[in-house]
Amino acid sequence: MIPYEEIEVPVPGGGLAALRWPAADPDAPAVVALHGITANALSWGTVARLLAGRVTLIAPDLRGRAGSSALPGPYGIAAHTDDVVALTEALGLDRVVLAGHSMGAFVAALAAVRYPDRFGPLLLVDGGIGFPAPTHLTPDELMTAVIGPAMDRLSMTFADRAAYRAFWQAHPAFAGAWSDEVDAYIQRDLTGEEPALRSTCRIEAVRTDGVGLFDDEVLGAVRKLPAEATLLWAARGLMDEEQGLYDERRLAAAGLAGTRVRPVAVEDVNHYTVLTGERGGQEVADRLVAFAYA
Repeated sequence: MIPYEEIEVPVPGGGLAALRWPAADPDAPAVVALHGITANALSWGTVARLLAGRVTLIAPDLRGRAGSSALPGPYGIAAHTDDVVALTEALGLDRVVLAGHSMGAFVAALAAVRYPDRFGPLLLVDGGIGFPAPTHLTPDELMTAVIGPAMDRLSMTFADRAAYRAFWQAHPAFAGAWSDEVDAYIQRDLTGEEPALRSTCRIEAVRTDGVGLFDDEVLGAVRKLPAEATLLWAARGLMDEEQGLYDERRLAAAGLAGTRVRPVAVEDVNHYTVLTGERGGQEVADRLVAFAYA
């Protein structure tokens, strides 16, 4: 783990927590990075280390998670875009490179479309390209189909931090891919007192955000991007299964031809390790630097 600063900026309803990893050069460009639906800012810890001080990395805890869990609703993808804009305004950032993983990629795409003068190139990490929701499913059924295991975890309690660590170390996605950064990331998610520790994620926030991923404006954002974007998609899925969220066929069906999105496959990684692993993290870090200095 490399050192970071805890900061807070004003947003409607209170303060948005964020982490900042300063660049070695105080005049270096900055990148804003957004986490996934049940994650937190420390999911970017591996990338921060691999950036090696080349840019300043700023990652907020999105509304309803970790240090921002006390922020009230309304939740939703649009609410997160407004919070990200408030963050960049408070820090005096302009035309900043914006990155997002999983749900964070959808937030990044919508923010870029709604606020084209504030953001530059985008890096979408295994997210941001959506598909219409099956019309026969209720919102709760849809959430179960998409992130059922993650939703289940939000209702669980854990006797101590070691028990939570063991829970995550048994996850197929992290087999052989545990690190100090991953440990810090999952520990940031905990709140409460032993023997009843639980996730900081507000279930109502996760549910609202998850359903919001199928909103027409959110789904269509990648086709309206005002700046260049790269999608780094993981070859393997959330449970390290062979079928990832994306593949060549699904991306072809998404209608990206003629858009400003360039899909790039990252082999030998899954939905998590494309961000938290060495191989995926290095790919993300190097592309962020290339964007920041373009």
